[in-house]
Amino acid sequence: MRMTPDHVSALDDILRWRRDVRHFRPDPLAPELLDRLRRQMDLAPSVGNSRPWRVMQVEDPARRAGIIASFESCNRRAAREYSGDARRDYLALKLAGLREAPVHLAVFTDMAVEEGRGLGRQTMPEALGYSTVMAIHTLWLAARAENVGLGWVSILDPAEAGAILGAPPTWALAGYLCLGYPLHETDTPLLHETGWQETKVTDWRIV
Repeated sequence: MRMTPDHVSALDDILRWRRDVRHFRPDPLAPELLDRLRRQMDLAPSVGNSRPWRVMQVEDPARRAGIIASFESCNRRAAREYSGDARRDYLALKLAGLREAPVHLAVFTDMAVEEGRGLGRQTMPEALGYSTVMAIHTLWLAARAENVGLGWVSILDPAEAGAILGAPPTWALAGYLCLGYPLHETDTPLLHETGWQETKVTDWRIV
């Protein structure tokens, strides 16, 4: 299939409006929508076709509460790394939508995956984890195209989160994702709006 200028324009819109969403409406996401997102995640590339990502959709209230408690504990510890105005600014940030988002997805990398038979990982074994990140990014763009917001929660202890969710020991947490319809539509990153930091252009060098 040959892509057209319309495809280029649509992709530019999706990339530009992809945001790390922290404020969600409580409206549920339809099962058929989630199924479409899963199928689009299946299209993500992976090293050696290993497809190491594993997804848990977290519905159990006790497990969700455990994840929220873990986040809040880790967030308090992170705040202690700042002082003065920086601590005040950090504490003012909304860094997760765990209580509001209707869908929680925990995405893991299966470090013992047999698929791919190690192809492409002999010199860069970390490519296995990169593959999971590619799958998350594919899901992120697919969600944006459906007008669904995604927030990536990284302020978690991976081992504690895995224990809360009952993940197998060979699964390493890559990201805990909140999905739902955004409370506000904006093409401006939250960290820009709060004055935390502007985005720099890519350091792209010819060598």
